[in-house]
Amino acid sequence: MIDLKKLTIKKAHEDLKSGKYTAVDLTKAYLENIEKKDGDIHAYLEVYEDCLERAKVVDRRIKNGEMTALMGIPLSIKDNILFEGHIASASSKILENYRATYDATIITKLKAEGAVIIGRTNMDEFAMGGSTENSAFGPTKNPHDLSRVPGGSSGGAAASVASEMALGAIGTDTGGSVRQPASFCGVVALKPTYGAISRYGLMAMGSSLDQVGPIAKTVTDVEILFRALQGPDKYDATTISYVVNDLPEKTKLRIGIPREFLKTEGIDSEVLKNFEEALQKFRLLGYEIKDVEMPNLPYALSAYYILMPAEVSSNLARFDGIKYGLHKDGQNVVEDYFLSRRAGFGQEVRRRILLGTYVLSAGYYDSYYNKAVALRELITTEYKNAFEEVDIIVTPTSPIPAFKLGEKSNNPLEMYLADIFTVPVNIAGVPGLSIPSGFKEMDGKKLPLGIQLVSAHQKEEILFRAGKDFLEEN
Repeated sequence: MIDLKKLTIKKAHEDLKSGKYTAVDLTKAYLENIEKKDGDIHAYLEVYEDCLERAKVVDRRIKNGEMTALMGIPLSIKDNILFEGHIASASSKILENYRATYDATIITKLKAEGAVIIGRTNMDEFAMGGSTENSAFGPTKNPHDLSRVPGGSSGGAAASVASEMALGAIGTDTGGSVRQPASFCGVVALKPTYGAISRYGLMAMGSSLDQVGPIAKTVTDVEILFRALQGPDKYDATTISYVVNDLPEKTKLRIGIPREFLKTEGIDSEVLKNFEEALQKFRLLGYEIKDVEMPNLPYALSAYYILMPAEVSSNLARFDGIKYGLHKDGQNVVEDYFLSRRAGFGQEVRRRILLGTYVLSAGYYDSYYNKAVALRELITTEYKNAFEEVDIIVTPTSPIPAFKLGEKSNNPLEMYLADIFTVPVNIAGVPGLSIPSGFKEMDGKKLPLGIQLVSAHQKEEILFRAGKDFLEEN
């Protein structure tokens, strides 16, 4: 019997290498757990029928002496990542039956590593949302409290890891979409440096903001996934040649706190209390902590909700019901577009397309879009200046713990405010790591809380060091 609760990617790797159990045994254990739990949680949209066959192939590779860090590791993937021959719907009716015709680069890498991809996870439609309630196929529920959301848009991915229905997950992050659900579900997630991981084969939402992000139970496991996925890709011109610089053991790290940013209205008092306790733990670990001035961070959310919808309106123009996906017949081709998009897109997707089209339209481009671009440059410069004084900037991941299903559905602005701490990281393209930091008791349930560690471009190793220190990982 494999104890999935105590299992990590690192431990499973050691067990598979020593022959304690096979990749087939491990995959079966997760499939049994999915059978047992996912009826309540709905983390998965589909469990792949061929995953056991893939595990058998992996066992043959191991028997032949081949071994990698992810060989035989059962992983889930978000439903906006192309996996050849498998449905990739982005949780939208418009792509409900679309089968990928090629592999995303990250899938190619996972296959080469020998990972066992066991299924595709639920998400907010086209990654637009912070609760996974915007899925066309029903919401995912938080494993810690089934009456609450798991966060979004990678809510299914985070829930699959938190409930031992996958050993790790691959999500995407445009404004906090792996970090916020990780915080709500009590797991670890990384939004890497922009360009560190290829976006080829990922359904685009906001191309200058999107990044693939790994989710797992420990910082060590997230680091293993990141190392396997990072690197340049000829199919994605935005990727960078990433150099891994391990820190000397005795490097003393400095933490910066943007105090004014933490005075934003709507931050839960328990979240702030937990945050101060986390800082105290870092002090005891020998970290230097100081305040940093970052006056433009509170405006990042406003810039984000101009830049992101503008890119959405462009990227989603390709889903017209003609080349692939849902098609509705009208009296002419223009009516075909209208009918197909009306039937295929949900309310939140339509809202963002309309907003993006508006801010890019004549007469409003200079008033909104250009100002948001200028603000983005200011925020990026602010991060650059701050990282001359400190190594890490720390905030809560989310201003609130997981909220009730349906609680914010009719108030999109309130939903958007939950991204206030995560959005600046995508605006500046810097890496951010969310780690569990405690719990808040509500309605007899312990709801996870998280803190976010942010470092300069290509300085993920600093985040891994600090995260492992905080979580006392060996």
